[in-house]
Amino acid sequence: MIYLKIFKYKVSYLKKRSKFTDRTVGFMKNKKEHILNTAKFLFAEKGFEKTSVATICEIANVSKGLVYHHFNSKDEILIAIYEQSTKDMIGFSDLEIKMDPSEKLVEIIEAVFYQLKNDKLLFQLNLNIMFQPSSRMILEKQIKERATQLFNVVKGIFIRIDEQQSELLTYVFIAEIDGIALSYLSSFEEYPIQEMKKHLIKKYKND
Repeated sequence: MIYLKIFKYKVSYLKKRSKFTDRTVGFMKNKKEHILNTAKFLFAEKGFEKTSVATICEIANVSKGLVYHHFNSKDEILIAIYEQSTKDMIGFSDLEIKMDPSEKLVEIIEAVFYQLKNDKLLFQLNLNIMFQPSSRMILEKQIKERATQLFNVVKGIFIRIDEQQSELLTYVFIAEIDGIALSYLSSFEEYPIQEMKKHLIKKYKND
């Protein structure tokens, strides 16, 4: 009987501990995302080099101990932000394979312009990274991986449209998207972003 009571106590304790652990994991995950979002804002607004871990802690209202629990360095924070943004950008590769290639191109255009409008901060960060030698050096591997993944996804679509010209068409398509994003973020205050979107869709839509 005593052993049975001890067993029941242990089971009860483990259940409570499991619930506590689940809550703790959820809390820590939310804190990690909060740190990343804060760092993304600061890196985009102030630049990576001018943003210290202390500033991230101050704005995020977290301790340095918590930051270093999740990340070994400021470089690691930048890498995590960039890798997550790559996953978001590559998301359109999961579109229905049987979808018409022109429709897939339109889906990509829609997704890019939606993100450009609703997460301008992320594009601003990417722009800053391209013009800051230190951040480019830190992200050299990740930048190459993203470029390769994006290129392969888009080329896979153009192969179904014009296999012979697929590589050239891919370069043109990506250059158009990058050029529009760059102009929107840095060149013009009254940039006709919606008109540019309509123009691209009209160009690549198969009527």
